[in-house]
Amino acid sequence: MEIAVQKLRPEAVMPRYMTDLAAGMDLCAAITWPLTLRPGERALVPTGLALAIPRGYEGQVRPRSGLALNHGVTLVNAPGTIDADYRGEIGIILINHGQMDFTVKPGDRIAQMVIARVVQASLREVATLDETSRNSGGFGHTGFRIEIDNA
Repeated sequence: MEIAVQKLRPEAVMPRYMTDLAAGMDLCAAITWPLTLRPGERALVPTGLALAIPRGYEGQVRPRSGLALNHGVTLVNAPGTIDADYRGEIGIILINHGQMDFTVKPGDRIAQMVIARVVQASLREVATLDETSRNSGGFGHTGFRIEIDNA
């Protein structure tokens, strides 16, 4: 599959797979000076890229495990979705969950993008659903239940 990529900023770095069997390609910060995130702070970091993802696919933007483990830095909306009809600049919403300041430098790898197939479902409202062995039994299959207070 080929995806057209437009560089919108001179600092933009083309996404690339770092190993032969990598599922995700790295996305880099297209900034001209370092950006420091204090603990608990978040920021929209530009990539300087716009994509023409083919119909029937999406770009899933995911955190980089090294940033999460080593610095507590991740994405606020993980995974983020880049729809096939979006042609604007890809931005990465980083958040620092760590205990120390974290500085993003120009060209740093800040996220990864996985290209995935999309299926649009047709929804039909019904009065009841079919029974299963699980039914409404809990998150993580542990029996946790959501209680809704309609008062």
